[in-house]
Amino acid sequence: MVCINAFHTDTENEIKLVRRLAEQAGARVALSRHWQYGGEGALELADAVIEACNEPNDFKFLYELDTPLRQRIELIAKEVYGADGVEYSPEALEKAKRMEQDPELQKLGTCMVKTHLSLTDNPMLKGVPKGWKLFVRDILTYGGAGFVVPVAGTISLMPGTAANPAFRRVDVDVETGKVKGLF
Repeated sequence: MVCINAFHTDTENEIKLVRRLAEQAGARVALSRHWQYGGEGALELADAVIEACNEPNDFKFLYELDTPLRQRIELIAKEVYGADGVEYSPEALEKAKRMEQDPELQKLGTCMVKTHLSLTDNPMLKGVPKGWKLFVRDILTYGGAGFVVPVAGTISLMPGTAANPAFRRVDVDVETGKVKGLF
């Protein structure tokens, strides 16, 4: 499934070219202008996703929920990212062992956190690197969301919203039309 995230600066010829190339490669293609028209601008994409979901497929999960955590991480690293294996910081290894013994945490899914700039945990390694191991530096739990979260490499995690978030102090002065409360 390819979504053409069209902007006002994109020409019709550019959009047609991307659509043609993606379709020639066998992809289902949808145009989306949600940034401009909100939900209405994403209807073609939504319909295409629904159609794709209704097609017969041979989908299967990479692991069962009873698969031990380190084995899950190894499967994700090898099968999804192309790693040769996984290395752990001492802290992450200790947490993984402890989590594997906790019946409640064993029920949670696994959601990997790593840079989006590379298949590896190193944002400088581009393409499809060979001969590398995924470095897991920490493992977090988000019980409410239902995930154990291995953190690979150096990456900043977004903090949660404060009890009194800054957006509450942002407003528009109706007399001047200026935004206030940003700084």
